[in-house]
Amino acid sequence: MESFNLENICRAAADAKKGIGCLNTNEKNEALLSVADALVKNEAVIIEANMKDMENGRQNGMKSAILDRLFLNGDRIEAMAKGLRKVAGLPDPIGEVMDMSKRPNGMTVGKRRVPIGVIGIIYEARPNVTSDAFGLCFKSGNVCILKGGSDAINSTRAIVNIIRKALESCNIDANAVTLIESADRSVTKEFMKMNKYVDLLIPRGSAGLIRATMENSTIPVIETGTGNCHVYVDKDADINMALNILVNAKTQRIGVCNACESLVIHRNIIGEFLPKAVSALKEHNVEIRGDKEARDISGEIVSATDEDFYTEYLDYIISVRTVGSVEEAIDHINEHNTKHSETIITENYETACKFLDEIDAACVYVNASTRFTDGEEFGFGAEIGISTQKLHARGPMGLRELTTYKYVIYGNGQIRN
Repeated sequence: MESFNLENICRAAADAKKGIGCLNTNEKNEALLSVADALVKNEAVIIEANMKDMENGRQNGMKSAILDRLFLNGDRIEAMAKGLRKVAGLPDPIGEVMDMSKRPNGMTVGKRRVPIGVIGIIYEARPNVTSDAFGLCFKSGNVCILKGGSDAINSTRAIVNIIRKALESCNIDANAVTLIESADRSVTKEFMKMNKYVDLLIPRGSAGLIRATMENSTIPVIETGTGNCHVYVDKDADINMALNILVNAKTQRIGVCNACESLVIHRNIIGEFLPKAVSALKEHNVEIRGDKEARDISGEIVSATDEDFYTEYLDYIISVRTVGSVEEAIDHINEHNTKHSETIITENYETACKFLDEIDAACVYVNASTRFTDGEEFGFGAEIGISTQKLHARGPMGLRELTTYKYVIYGNGQIRN
């Protein structure tokens, strides 16, 4: 794609943002429901396109976890539609008055929630992100420009075409969503420089993609970090609960950012818990890499390197670290995590509170799987990503996180002395 074409795409999106931002709630909701129906109606078209991407992925040696992210079937397309319907049913954040106060001089000063404008989303082999990104951006009054990965280009193109046609049938500017189809990395880098037209950039994908976006973008970026998530089994843990949570967090879906990558165990409970954990994980063919104390308990655990404790595997591999206190567990997790999701399994209230207070992560759990870090599970209908930074948004990003605010001031002739 030539650079001027990219600029045309971005300019058209910027031109569309006024109209999209002025749509009322009913207009947005009706359009979202129409898009949801269109996705289901055109299921065969999407699956046919997805089959091409899946075949290309297999031929290119794509890992099973990434193929799982790429795969679409009727159930997953229905889930995409369901997500849009849920977004349509959520309160519209636009126009919300966040606070209002009267000054001594009689002026009233308040904050009103408004759209960000044009949001660029760069993502890899995750075609379901396409509908989630559109739905959340659209309901929050934003226009989105999508730069999907080449691995999912056929699926993404089919989905975007269906969305645009559905919008047109509702007499809404189809440029509410646009796809950059070029696979040229130079185009992606150029897109990162389009700060004249694009107000916010959100990367979703590998650590390499996120790092490249942070380093190259002149557009403000929300960092959606990788997920080196931990399960800490405290000395006061319920063993059966800990086993169920560990197996779910690690194996329910391995190729996602909220999957567990590291097990941390208090040494007072390791002799009772670890053999059962090894047995349960081995049933799912999980390779276990641990420190010396863990290896002394089980001969099925191989030696872990320092790098293992920093690694997001996205695979059937887990690291194991032994600690002597909750303080040591917290220090280890804060040193090695990616600020995504962490959980403690304990029956001790004070220990749980300490973990909640001192772990530095977007989502911190007590006695629950890290797999719940998800916009739909949090009641957002869908998510645009999991922010692991601390400015503007943190954790699953729903409608409110895709808005900003402006001050509105009402006076009756006040002038400043």
